[in-house]
Amino acid sequence: MYIYNITINIDESAHKEWLSWIHTHIAEVMDTGRFLSAKFTEVLVEEQLGGKTYSIQYTANTRTDLDDFYQYDNARLQKKALEKFGDKMVTFSTELKVIKEFFPTAIRN
Repeated sequence: MYIYNITINIDESAHKEWLSWIHTHIAEVMDTGRFLSAKFTEVLVEEQLGGKTYSIQYTANTRTDLDDFYQYDNARLQKKALEKFGDKMVTFSTELKVIKEFFPTAIRN
């Protein structure tokens, strides 16, 4: 599995509008059919830039799914975000390959 992580810093002046909008955006990304799940998180670090920082982690089953997202969907979805929030938003992305997941063993009495 692969994780496509987007980290976003949003200016305070656009924060409320962005927070409402991002749920629709995540749904649009999920509707591409390239990802199994998404996690929307707040980054718990105070940024020198100010604003609020968030991370969205999209899980893809295969590298092909992720590559197809880049080829067919990413530019269109990024364009919509930039048109709406422009310089009020700074983003960067990271790709992660899941090597192994660990889960706690059942607690036995």
